[in-house]
Amino acid sequence: MIDIRPAAAIVLLALCTTAWAQPATSKPAASDDLRAMYATSQDVAEGKRLAQEACARCHGANGVSATAGIPHIAGQRAAYLHLQLRAYKQGGRPQSPMSGAVGFLSEDGLLKVAAYYASLDPPQRVATKAPPPRPDPVQAGKSAAAACGGCHGPAGVTAIPGTPSLVGLDPSYFAAAMAGYKTGARKSDVMTGFAAGLSDAEFNNLGLFYATQKPVKAATKAAGDATAGKAAAAVCGGCHGETGVSTSPATPSIAGQDADYLVAATKAYKDGKRKSEPMKGPAESIDDKTLADVAAFYASQSPQAPAVRKPLALGDWVARCDRCHGVNGNSTDPVVPAIAAQRADWLETVLHAYRNGARKSSAMSAMSATLSETDVKDLAAYYARQAARPVTYVVIPAK
Repeated sequence: MIDIRPAAAIVLLALCTTAWAQPATSKPAASDDLRAMYATSQDVAEGKRLAQEACARCHGANGVSATAGIPHIAGQRAAYLHLQLRAYKQGGRPQSPMSGAVGFLSEDGLLKVAAYYASLDPPQRVATKAPPPRPDPVQAGKSAAAACGGCHGPAGVTAIPGTPSLVGLDPSYFAAAMAGYKTGARKSDVMTGFAAGLSDAEFNNLGLFYATQKPVKAATKAAGDATAGKAAAAVCGGCHGETGVSTSPATPSIAGQDADYLVAATKAYKDGKRKSEPMKGPAESIDDKTLADVAAFYASQSPQAPAVRKPLALGDWVARCDRCHGVNGNSTDPVVPAIAAQRADWLETVLHAYRNGARKSSAMSAMSATLSETDVKDLAAYYARQAARPVTYVVIPAK
């Protein structure tokens, strides 16, 4: 329990651990022994002296950083500061500048530095207007798909032989295919012209829209023998799945696809109009009759929706972050950092570190794993705009 008091006599009750096993996690482990440590005004003054020697050059004399990539620490939760300082000192964090800066501090010194910074007024929020909300990507994709419906069907299920259905595909594969038309890696006068006017974001929105539509078989007929094609399709199953439902985002699902399109696409790999090392060998070795049978087999299979999740809006992500970091980033948990009014560039750096494993936390890694780059920037900017507030922890006497 931490008690931050405005009076000069006793300004801080800092949290201390006697067993800090995982310093980079957001909460101490259940086995950690937490105990209260009072810091007097003299302790805070000593913490200020130590901080000026070890910390001020990077974090600023008042704990408000003026350097890109360096976090504000004024008004931060005392327990959190203490635990992270210990982590740097003990090598729990790999960043050598911090390890060197706090390496000379004793345990008592770490507590006093934490007490000093926790006693300061928190930083001022960034005074910028919130950007307009991003459009819903599925709805944006639906709007863009209106231009595709004449050939591919309103919901991406084709009724025109030779034209592919667009349902059942992973959005990343769809976006890559569209980019191929735009760059000329895929040949189609119609598709190249259409793709040329779209951005990568619009490719992603289109892919997400089609991925969320009900997957049904193409409304076309196949000329080949599906029964004969089943045996011949065994060579394709390693990549496309036994029944044409791929488990790899980079490999398209072909279950329920238009048979004429499958034949044409395979022949394009065969004659070099499409480039793919995995497809080159199988395409060159298959004869026309077998290819028609394999296409008929896959066309007869039931497509499945890819395992995709609709991207969350900023408000949804904020609600998730606030569960631990407090309303608008003002944490009331002693060992969870406040992030309101924090530097946006620092928040971006930290989120990237959790995403790539440079920082270890099962909770934060799971939370950040599905963040897009846009989500990271939007969240960092949002919390930088929030007002930081000091927090008071009340000590309740034992009964």
